[in-house]
Amino acid sequence: MIGTAWAADAAGEHGGLFADPAFWVGVAFVIFFALLGKTMWKRVSDMLDKRSAAIARALSDAEGLRNEALKAKQDAERTLAQATSEGGAILQQAREEAARMQARAAANLQTAVALREQQALDRIAQSEAAATKHVRDTAVDVAMSATRALLREQVGSGRTEALVNEAIGELPRRLH
Repeated sequence: MIGTAWAADAAGEHGGLFADPAFWVGVAFVIFFALLGKTMWKRVSDMLDKRSAAIARALSDAEGLRNEALKAKQDAERTLAQATSEGGAILQQAREEAARMQARAAANLQTAVALREQQALDRIAQSEAAATKHVRDTAVDVAMSATRALLREQVGSGRTEALVNEAIGELPRRLH
């Protein structure tokens, strides 16, 4: 009933579209969104531009970091290659030094053996010389004793005996 009364009332007025409150609500809605939409669009656009710029900066920074990382990787690879080559050179040098030390040790050993052999030969020669001198001294002593005994028996007393004793006294000094 109320709905039909209102419909009859609305049909009776000839105000048309401008008299309808729904029309004005729609117009206000369109105006509100037109004004608000323009400012909102500007804000959203600015916000998206800022975000786009931040993303571009982040991509630029990431690209820079990537380039730095690639450069650091290349430097590390170059350093590794250099260290590997230096390590190989050091290892080769150590091998050569070990070979030189081994050759030097062998030469030193041969020298030490030759020195010991020479010392032994010298001691043997000294022992032989000492033994020869001892045998010669003993032979001289025996010969002198035999000569003294022989001269005492054959030569008589007197002046000849004094000369013989003197000659016998000088004999050891002249033989040694």
